[in-house]
Amino acid sequence: MAASMHRQTWRQLVRLHTQTTATATATATATARTCPRFLSAAAPARRSYSSNPNPNPNPNPSSGSSSPPPPPPPRNSNQNIKFWPFAVVVALGTGGYILLVNRRKEMPAHPNAGASGGRGQLLPPPSNKPTPAFSPRDVTVLFVLGGPGAGKGTQCARLVAEYGFTHLSAGDLLRAEQERPGSEFGALIKDCIKNGAIVPMEVTVQLLENAMAETIRSAPPGSKSAARFLVDGFPRKMDQALKFEEVVCPAKLVLFFDCPEAEMERRLMERGKTSGRADDNADSIRKRFRTFVDTSMPVVEHYEKEGRVIKVDATPAPDDVYKDTKNKLVKFLGEGF
Repeated sequence: MAASMHRQTWRQLVRLHTQTTATATATATATARTCPRFLSAAAPARRSYSSNPNPNPNPNPSSGSSSPPPPPPPRNSNQNIKFWPFAVVVALGTGGYILLVNRRKEMPAHPNAGASGGRGQLLPPPSNKPTPAFSPRDVTVLFVLGGPGAGKGTQCARLVAEYGFTHLSAGDLLRAEQERPGSEFGALIKDCIKNGAIVPMEVTVQLLENAMAETIRSAPPGSKSAARFLVDGFPRKMDQALKFEEVVCPAKLVLFFDCPEAEMERRLMERGKTSGRADDNADSIRKRFRTFVDTSMPVVEHYEKEGRVIKVDATPAPDDVYKDTKNKLVKFLGEGF
């Protein structure tokens, strides 16, 4: 009887212990689920890249276990691309090119370059000359412009006779240079005149400057009329005007003889019968008309904006044109000019 009671008591104790253990386990599990802090404190430390660390430092690839890839090697900064060698090469090449260009500029022109009439050949400027060569206080320059056949030469001749101007015709100077023996620009000038083209401005400007200097040098002492010039048929282009005023002398004004193209063509064809000029033919005349409209009229318009243009109608008879010219010059320059 006593043994039977003892076994029954023992079973109750075991059953109570089992229930207590199950309750404690369930409580701990619930606490861990609801409190991450408790779980992290209770859990053992783990490696960040594996939940099952391999104690073997040299794993066997054939064992089937997967291990994470090793971290990438550190980047070597010495492997970066360097650009300074390219900069040095570019700098050396640029410096060499500039040095070559400067040395080419200092080289003298080939002695035979002008014989072929090359357009790039220029007259040598006088050494140590001032810029501009003449002061507008001492020298008076009037540009005389108008289409071919407008009567510029006729009116200039009358102004020279009455007021003592020196008439410098750019066309006459070029034709004289063309015929001068040994001229290195003769072939170039001849080709330009025949085709109605414009001679390079450096040639024309230098010829005008030389003629002005010679006129002033050969004039009697104290002569004021020798320093007054009518520059006929120049400038033909805007760059010629700017170049002349820069290196020779600023112009006082532009005397522009305006004439219709039909009238100018009639006059030139009549003149061609006796002038013997190579450019007094129908083809050259029309080319000269186009050149004047395209290149010389912008010069007239430029000076007109500056208030330095006297426009004269050149259609009437020469006497009437000259009378109108004189009246307008007196208003602009004063009596006796």
